Amino acid sequence: MKKQKNTRQDFYFKKAKEENYPARSVYKLQEIDKKYWLFKQGDFVLDIGSAPGSWMIYVSGKIDKMGRVIGVDIADLKIPLKNNMKFIKGDIRELVESFDKIFDAIISDAAPETSGVHSVDVAKSLELAKTAFDIAKRALKPNGIFLCKIFEGEGTEAFLKEVETFFSFIKPYRPSAVRKHSREFYLIAKGFKND
Repeated sequence: MKKQKNTRQDFYFKKAKEENYPARSVYKLQEIDKKYWLFKQGDFVLDIGSAPGSWMIYVSGKIDKMGRVIGVDIADLKIPLKNNMKFIKGDIRELVESFDKIFDAIISDAAPETSGVHSVDVAKSLELAKTAFDIAKRALKPNGIFLCKIFEGEGTEAFLKEVETFFSFIKPYRPSAVRKHSREFYLIAKGFKND
């Protein structure tokens, strides 16, 4: 019997290693940003679930030295911080009160520890997405951008409808760097209405 190749070490995994990113997830963000123009110079960005740090590196380059990206995660970063980066090690749910209408964009690639049981994993993913959304409602500037990862399943449609009431544009999107058998997709929301 032929041994199966490790699918985790795919094209994007190798590309990330070659380009000095700690994770392949950067190519998901890059594709979304190219298509939907998420970041501009001088933006103030909150990156939820930022470890190991690939998204922070990408955002840091897009917002330039006039902007700032703050990463929050319970895990450690695996990157050196640049001048326009700050990292807070902690649970975002405990830090939500400290942010108030200051971000141009809030992004979340947070993912739960998966169990292999689809319904359980979807529920955990949805809980993380809802937490990120609660933070967005509190901490986004008017016309701000919200991006978060979600696992497709029960409850995701209702969540999308809820987010839609707060933004002028929403779009579920599945970047090409998402693995073929994964149920993950990203919710892009632009034009935050905070009235």
